[in-house]
Amino acid sequence: MGKRMKSLSFTLLLTGFSCLSFAQSSSPDNAIDALLDALAPLDQLQGEFTQRQYGSRGELLTESGGTFRLLRPGYFSWEIQQPDRQLIIAGPEYLWHHDRDLETATRRPVTTGAEWTPLQILGGDGSALRENFAVVQLEPGRFELTPLTPQMGFKQLNLTLDADSLRQMVIHDTLDQSVVIDFFLADSAVTLTASDFAFNPPAEADLFYHDE
Repeated sequence: MGKRMKSLSFTLLLTGFSCLSFAQSSSPDNAIDALLDALAPLDQLQGEFTQRQYGSRGELLTESGGTFRLLRPGYFSWEIQQPDRQLIIAGPEYLWHHDRDLETATRRPVTTGAEWTPLQILGGDGSALRENFAVVQLEPGRFELTPLTPQMGFKQLNLTLDADSLRQMVIHDTLDQSVVIDFFLADSAVTLTASDFAFNPPAEADLFYHDE
């Protein structure tokens, strides 16, 4: 079961990840502006996360945890440390998925178009958000994003932020499964550079290139 559940969880994050809505009345442009304002202080951020995946009936499928780093625009790393060991790391050109247990490394081209992943939203630019998502501000610091095209692979994302940090991301996929990610011990005063997101595949890893 472990390998199958692990694959499902990473599919939600990599291929593009209906809540009760009690949205405040605000125009879409105002909601996107508020989201961009909330993301603006998060130029650099690192911390820890817990991740829970639920099935279509609300049953808990998997739990995991690890660390993350974010450098806007365009860089992030997402490392699951337990119960298995996996890494997603991205720069302006490529997104890598390294499965340390299976000894595989997969490279995909980064896109800001109709194939955005949920993690890319955190580092995306304003024009791409306006083009690809309908955004509703549910309450201060809490936003609901709905993709405008079905190619995203997820049907809704809820993002909660406070003054200088991420708090929670909830991703609902097209199969009515969901992933709930809680962020904690987040540090926005950290100094990160592009070199912190460099990835060199280990010599023993089997390599898969989806851009060739």
